[in-house]
Amino acid sequence: MTINELREKRNNAWNAAKAFLDSHRTEKGTLTAEDDATYTRMEQDIADLGKEIARLERQEALDAELSKPVNTPLTSKPSTVTQPDMKTGRASDAYKAGMLTALRSNFKQISNVLQEGVDADGGYLVPDEYDHRLVDVLTEENILRKLGHKITTSGEHKINIAATKPAAAWIEEGGALSFGDATFDQILLDAHKLHVAIKVTEELLYDNAFNLESYIIDMFGKALANAEEDAFLNGSGVGQPLGLFAATGGGTTAISTASLTADDVIKLVYALKRPYRKNAKFIMNDQTIASIRQLKDNNGAYMWQPSLVSGEPDKLLGYDVYTSPFCPAGKIAFGDYSYYNIGDRGTRSFKQLTELFAGNGMIGYVAKERVDGKLILPEAVQILTITGNAKAAKA
Repeated sequence: MTINELREKRNNAWNAAKAFLDSHRTEKGTLTAEDDATYTRMEQDIADLGKEIARLERQEALDAELSKPVNTPLTSKPSTVTQPDMKTGRASDAYKAGMLTALRSNFKQISNVLQEGVDADGGYLVPDEYDHRLVDVLTEENILRKLGHKITTSGEHKINIAATKPAAAWIEEGGALSFGDATFDQILLDAHKLHVAIKVTEELLYDNAFNLESYIIDMFGKALANAEEDAFLNGSGVGQPLGLFAATGGGTTAISTASLTADDVIKLVYALKRPYRKNAKFIMNDQTIASIRQLKDNNGAYMWQPSLVSGEPDKLLGYDVYTSPFCPAGKIAFGDYSYYNIGDRGTRSFKQLTELFAGNGMIGYVAKERVDGKLILPEAVQILTITGNAKAAKA
């Protein structure tokens, strides 16, 4: 018999007991001895049914407890380890490995993953890691990349600069305001193509102990850095960046002198407007430095201040001095070079030179990039020109 059936039976028994009690009371409201014994048996039956119901309820609860699973079932993927985001495209390890295999096999083994990195000229875009390392070499070897403002462009980049500056004016109370017309010029950063080629012997190429990628990055980086720095300083702007020392579009010629003196250097510093002097630095070549190191102030102290900390530039009149072999002799630049904008178009690529060095048992590789550079505010850089012998200096 189920619990519900027992509960229904107990309920019927209780109703019957109440009906018996109501119908068998005497005039005094009591039961006879016989009726009292009958009613007592009816109560006992109801109590027995209650005990049986309680027993079955405990049994049902115990069955439910024992039927529970001892372990929590898996409702999701078994692995709970968080996997790092997979790198894709040129940032993937597969692309980097494919590029190294292609380089070592003279581009005879080309994996499918490299096909997504082919440029318009058939070259292969360098892996992201190589590109970052190349930029690091370029920055280390090229002072203008270190000091200038770098921009990554996807097309012709336009830079708006104010051609006129507003001027404040005092007016009487209630007087009319005067407004000047603001005009703007535009500087365009284009993309000039720069190539560099290196040669590797076949023996080194196929020797796994030879660190090919570091060699290529180092050689490409230094060659590109030298070509860039020369253009950033002396470029004509035609098919190449416009240089800092360009007669038109370069820095402002502040001083021309036949023989360099300490006063000329001081005049150069103060020819630069005060806002630009805060981040100003000198750029010159080693020949000019040899002259400047002989200059003394009125107290007989040398103006040159050699650096006391490794890795930090020397100073002249409290300003950092940077040297470049591409800086023209007899020229000194002083200014805030963050106004020299360098625009990198896209990314760099590698290409194989198939037959050029085959007779010498060597493999050639060419790297290319597209870059432009311009000084957007000529007044931010002042130029000192020594018209006589650059080595001649007067204290």
